[in-house]
Amino acid sequence: MDIRRKIILSLFLTSFFLGVGTVGYVVIEHYTPLEAIYMAVITITTVGYGEIHALSEAGRVFTIFLLLFGVGSLAFAAHAFTESMIARASSPVRGKRVMGKKISRLKGHTIICGHGRVGGAAADHLAQSGRSFVILENSIEKSNYLREHGVLCITGDATSEKTLISAGIKSAGSLLALLNSDPDNLFTVLTARELNPTLHIVARSESASAESKILRAGADSIISPYASAGRRVADKIMVKSRKYYPGTAIEAAALPDSQLKWIEVNEKTGLIGHAVAAAANFVGANILGIRRGGKDFLAPTPDFQLETGDRLLVVPVDMAAVDDVPPEQPPKIVLVDDNPVIRRLYTRLFQKAGFNIITSSTGREGYKLILREQPDAAVVDLLLEDISGLEVCEFVRASEDGQQVKLFLFTADERDEVRENAIKVGVDVVVLKSPDAAEIINLVRDEIAAGEQR
Repeated sequence: MDIRRKIILSLFLTSFFLGVGTVGYVVIEHYTPLEAIYMAVITITTVGYGEIHALSEAGRVFTIFLLLFGVGSLAFAAHAFTESMIARASSPVRGKRVMGKKISRLKGHTIICGHGRVGGAAADHLAQSGRSFVILENSIEKSNYLREHGVLCITGDATSEKTLISAGIKSAGSLLALLNSDPDNLFTVLTARELNPTLHIVARSESASAESKILRAGADSIISPYASAGRRVADKIMVKSRKYYPGTAIEAAALPDSQLKWIEVNEKTGLIGHAVAAAANFVGANILGIRRGGKDFLAPTPDFQLETGDRLLVVPVDMAAVDDVPPEQPPKIVLVDDNPVIRRLYTRLFQKAGFNIITSSTGREGYKLILREQPDAAVVDLLLEDISGLEVCEFVRASEDGQQVKLFLFTADERDEVRENAIKVGVDVVVLKSPDAAEIINLVRDEIAAGEQR
């Protein structure tokens, strides 16, 4: 008999004998209904407060049978409820429900698809760094093992939209596609990019021919375990011989202390609001880590945004190794938008297109940022929380420092009067928002190229 039926039967039996006891005391001992119910309850529960009135011989015989059967039904009910609670506490369904609640509370976490050697190493590193993550693993045995050790793990196919949603992809900050099959990684990247356009995705690839396909599917970068291992071996040789080059992935532990230095992010260094990739180009060094508020971020992602007070651990680039030719600085873009999702999305897209992008969430801050950074172009949203995008563009054009900046007004308003007002304040191009996020990237690139030719 299943637990549900046991509980129903035990409740029925207890109620039945409680009713029989009440009726029996009314008929045999001529108790009032309230006295009869009271007597039946204290008899079945064996409380034993004492008889209301002295029982007759028939009443005592009746009480004996009521005790035997009533107490037995109550014990049966207690057993059924205890068994139910134990079963519920050990139920895998309950475990999944608890894990689902924990995952739903995560924000900006990392989703690791595949817990092989590479995925396991990534999970260990994230755990040591105090970063939250969820593992997607197809193997039931591995999943159970991970959950037993307190790891948030979902059993399922990482290429499935349902599985990714259950891992909290809508609120995740990054995803590692580390499956053993290039096609599986390709489909995982494609599905993840559709579900979260701002997600930072790193994918594994075993063959060079698959890398371009995975990148086109939406991955931000590709790793090849064997190629990476080969480069690290070569890096150690180059570090030993003191011949290393820009862009080489050098381990901090392999470098002498004299080659490492800290850079503060403040108004003086001009790195506030920059992404890691842009900051590395700006200072001409490889950024190995970031210290923020006493917490260290090792090997930060290229789109990691710098804030005031950050400290960057960098290794300077040996410029003599490239014939003293300074690196070409990428075009600088300032994006002013109060929507954090839009800022993250276009930060990633502009960086992939080779731009150095700095973002601002308010109009007043954006206006000051444009004048301070003197970018090649500024993309300003029309509707901002403090002042409008038109006012930002007007302030920029009114300043001598803002005359050479190309201004793009970003809006969903198609009215002619909006375009006319934008031209009056000095906007170069009015860009209508569209589902194609890459459209504005191409437009900015073309306008900057046309301006250089003129």
